[in-house]
Amino acid sequence: MDAYDFSRLTVLVVDDNCHMRQLVRNILYAFGCQTIHDAADGTQAISMLQSHQIDILIADWMMKPMDGIELTKIIRKGDVVPNPYVPVIMLTAHTTMQNILVAREAGVTEYLAKPLTPRSLLTRLQMVIGSPRPFVRTAQFFGPDRRRKDSSFYTGPERREDADSPKDTFELDDMEEDAA
Repeated sequence: MDAYDFSRLTVLVVDDNCHMRQLVRNILYAFGCQTIHDAADGTQAISMLQSHQIDILIADWMMKPMDGIELTKIIRKGDVVPNPYVPVIMLTAHTTMQNILVAREAGVTEYLAKPLTPRSLLTRLQMVIGSPRPFVRTAQFFGPDRRRKDSSFYTGPERREDADSPKDTFELDDMEEDAA
């Protein structure tokens, strides 16, 4: 586990399938996590986020009455949940490029494709802990910086120009590989 001590993490698992919640909990316990909360949908998750200090949220996309994308948008808005910076790992079987882009635009930190493996979950946990991305606030977006690789396709008004700052980049390759 590359010297990560997950024992002090507080994780919230949000999924409408009780078996999937239990599977994620069991994997997290095997990694050494000791404080794990769960919720069956986004509405319950908001209550948990309001009453507990959550370090990482792992949420399914497809839930009712509030899905994982709506939940992420509410979290990032910051007026209902006390920590709009909480890392959100989206766990879903919906792995088309369009869905990955929708999740990224909502402010999802990492994307994790079902079927879930312990290695894929460990990799995402290590990414949000060991390589956290800075948050970006613009008129249209608040969330983790979506730029990971150099890409010169963006020429809009908010393009980064200074030499010390990474150029507008994003990395879909990793998300695509994991989604495949």
